[in-house]
Amino acid sequence: MIGNIIGPEIRELIEARNFSALKEVLVDFSPADVAELITDLADEDQAVVFRLLPREHSTEVVEYLSPDAQQVVLRAMGREDAARILNEMSADDRTALLEELPGTVVAQMLTLLSPEERAVAQSLLNYPEGSVGRLMTPEFVSVRSDWDVRQVLDHIRQHGQDSETLNVIYVTDEQGRLIDDVRIREILLCPVDTRVSEIHDSSFIALRATDEAAVALEKFKKYDRNTLPVIDSQDKLLGIVTVDDMLDVQEEKTTEEIQKMGAVEVLDEPYLDAPVHEMVRKRATWLVVLFIGEMFTASAMGGFQKQIEKASVLALFVPLIMSSGGNSGSQASTLIIRALAVGELRLRDWWRVMRKEVASGLCLGGILGLLGFLRIEVWSHLSPGSYGDFHFFLAAAVGLSIMGVVIWGTLSGSMLPLLLRRIGLDPASSSAPFVATMVDVTGLLLYFFFCSWFLKGSVL
Repeated sequence: MIGNIIGPEIRELIEARNFSALKEVLVDFSPADVAELITDLADEDQAVVFRLLPREHSTEVVEYLSPDAQQVVLRAMGREDAARILNEMSADDRTALLEELPGTVVAQMLTLLSPEERAVAQSLLNYPEGSVGRLMTPEFVSVRSDWDVRQVLDHIRQHGQDSETLNVIYVTDEQGRLIDDVRIREILLCPVDTRVSEIHDSSFIALRATDEAAVALEKFKKYDRNTLPVIDSQDKLLGIVTVDDMLDVQEEKTTEEIQKMGAVEVLDEPYLDAPVHEMVRKRATWLVVLFIGEMFTASAMGGFQKQIEKASVLALFVPLIMSSGGNSGSQASTLIIRALAVGELRLRDWWRVMRKEVASGLCLGGILGLLGFLRIEVWSHLSPGSYGDFHFFLAAAVGLSIMGVVIWGTLSGSMLPLLLRRIGLDPASSSAPFVATMVDVTGLLLYFFFCSWFLKGSVL
């Protein structure tokens, strides 16, 4: 939004090299808004704008930029400024940047860090990709259970500025093992002579550093938390993960699911950054699979070539039958895949899903089948002779075929994701195009079966 509002003004100031006015304009905006503005500018202009930012705001702005924009800005800086930014960045944001870079560039970046920050960066990068260890930050406040509130507040004043968040304070023992987490409001509302041991109840939720990010996401949702601690196998407190990191995980997860549902392999980079050959490779596999599937549709039609030759009018309704089944199957698969993703369904619910989808298929198929029947009958009366003397039987065949293929489409579209989950595959792989292709052949078989039944001895 900010890019649309002040973008032209900023560009005019850049082109006029009116840096003093540009600096005054930038001061009035938050780091998130400035990051959005920088992203909309050309690479060379991004560096110009960034150099004009107040020193105390520059690191915050970098943290709001995408990894690609961060690389552009850091490359445009001098070594000293780049080192300052990297050292001041929060550990989780810095890890997200480093894991996007080639190994040689990461090595160069690490040399810019102080020994302490380099050790932190290397320890986080040592965790498996996609694990909680890559997302956590070691910037938190911990206290001892035998401290009183006065000591806790003094400790927060002294060390709190380096913490990622102060919403939750962590209680640890002498070995650094996590005992509990205490909300800051509980501390603030207690008398200053109250002991921490009197506040905490030793009941907490924690993540393991080796947990997958998806596990962390489920815990954040289940327990409705903004922050969760991360511990190792000995229960030592290593760091914390905040909800902003989970939003990024959720966005990435949703993007992958949508791409798979569209019969595309997951892209490793943003759409505009992906080279054409990579796009072709990611999309060709599924297109070939779907193309081969559609060959069976052609084979099925070939098997009924004699019937089509006798009554060419039958071919007019093939697209209608195929689209009805494919659309109903796509709807069902989309609903089930999403319900599985958000935890609304479990595998044990398969029977309930089947009953619901059969009932839905009957109703939906009945509606569409009736429309198909009426379409033929009404048109036959408006334009006599359009579908021959046996238009009623043709209408019945089309109506029942639509009803049958819609029932089959909803059933197969709902059961396939559950089957894939059962055998350990990603339900999102049962994409809408895949279900539609699978239902096409069945729809044709049903259609010509009903046509043979109703029209045998007349047209056929």
